Amino acid sequence: MLNHKLPEKTKLDIPACVSRALIEDIGEGDITAILIPEHEIAKAEISANETAVLCGKAWVNEVFVQLDENVQLTWHVEEGHLFDPGTNIATIIGNARSLVSGERTALNFLQTLSATATCARHYSLAASDSHLKILDTRKTIPGLRLAQKYAVTVGGCYNHRIGLYDAFLIKENHISVCGGISRAISRARSIDPKKPVQVEVETVKEFEEAVLAGADSVLLDNFSLSEIKKITPLVTGNIKIEISGNLTADDIERYSSFSVSHLSSGSLTKHINAIDFSMRLIRIKNANNNKSRITNN
Repeated sequence: MLNHKLPEKTKLDIPACVSRALIEDIGEGDITAILIPEHEIAKAEISANETAVLCGKAWVNEVFVQLDENVQLTWHVEEGHLFDPGTNIATIIGNARSLVSGERTALNFLQTLSATATCARHYSLAASDSHLKILDTRKTIPGLRLAQKYAVTVGGCYNHRIGLYDAFLIKENHISVCGGISRAISRARSIDPKKPVQVEVETVKEFEEAVLAGADSVLLDNFSLSEIKKITPLVTGNIKIEISGNLTADDIERYSSFSVSHLSSGSLTKHINAIDFSMRLIRIKNANNNKSRITNN
């Protein structure tokens, strides 16, 4: 199992990410929450209605930190753990208005990130008996790039580049404008020799050119099994070979016998089904309104 520690960049992104989500939902104020007496204290339980992998606790925590510093939140399931229907995921105690106002935003993060982690776990298990590492892509929900990339690792898979800034990925349009694969790679090296250079190729001939030009890795886009067999004898040194193009978890086994190191799939972040969570409130009389506590059992 991979480390579930939040990357520093992701951790720094959470407050702004949550703030945007709360603003778009609450706007000028939750008018329905005003129906509830101002000082009413309630207990809420987040429960699961299906089996999945939990992910997104830090985002849920931040929702209630931003809404009300007096809310008490206790988690009963650890990040990255599998849970079954009916599981009590978390208990929340605090001002009833704060709880109902934060409910949808909190569950939106939880259902989306748990869905991503659950999908990644499916791919990870499918690849567990092979040497292949399963990578995500940039096909993420806008505004949730870092969150979904983190969820992929919670599910047991790996991140490709985070964005357009941390690695070169030379594709058809770059090759066309630069005047060929060799020229594109040469220009990338001159711009930033420290950044990894990957080339996406569509034919065996393009693969040969990318290898000879010194690419760090080559992405085989929609290659057939027969084409992959042809490139196998051409693989030299430490070059990394990645397969991509409408791949599913069922495809993993058929590629495991080739000299391919990585398989990337946009499905990890875009072909996901939101996990069904619910949150129910129970009124509490004479409850103490203590300072915020976020804990894990």
